[in-house]
Amino acid sequence: MSDISLQITIKEENNHLFKRCIRKLLESTFILRDKDERLYQFASRESNRQDISEYLRMIGFDMTVDEKTGVCMLMASEEDADTVGLKRANVVTFSTLQYHLLLVLWQVYLENLGYNEGNFVTKGDLIDKIRSYEITLTKTELNAAFRLFRKYSLINFNDHEDGEDMKIQLYPSLQFGWDLPQFRTVVAEYLKEPEETQEETEEAPDPEEFEEEEE
Repeated sequence: MSDISLQITIKEENNHLFKRCIRKLLESTFILRDKDERLYQFASRESNRQDISEYLRMIGFDMTVDEKTGVCMLMASEEDADTVGLKRANVVTFSTLQYHLLLVLWQVYLENLGYNEGNFVTKGDLIDKIRSYEITLTKTELNAAFRLFRKYSLINFNDHEDGEDMKIQLYPSLQFGWDLPQFRTVVAEYLKEPEETQEETEEAPDPEEFEEEEE
């Protein structure tokens, strides 16, 4: 194994932004132009991008930038892709239910793309969309998923808003938030033919189901 060396020079006036970018990537995987424009502009600049990647490679990571969607993303370094304990270090294992929600959110994101500045959906419209896919979940499960997705910069919303009119911003990072093996499993469930033994008279979720359960 070769020696590890770090050769980067950060100007004093850039120290704070450099540290914030590193911590943001390690904390939430993504830096988004739509959410943290200043950090994104700093991290995506070629010279800074090289310095950030050089620093991250010391701990088995790298940063890639998708300029089209405005996403900086933490990823496993190719050099350490097969190293035990590092390969999946920044991969969050979502539950199957949460993956179902991610699929719905990504579908809504694509449907809204290009219509307005930003990409928003109201909580009420999203719940209707969730029901249309026959996904059953409680208010607690929905809110927990929302908080987790916000932590990893997949969506954003205001904690002080509530009810069906609450606006949820959908970020382009949704397309990168997948663990491919689990993604294929969840998609296969959608494509699977309904089993003949399934009860066709099963009732749809109660319209109040999302609001009945207390936190």
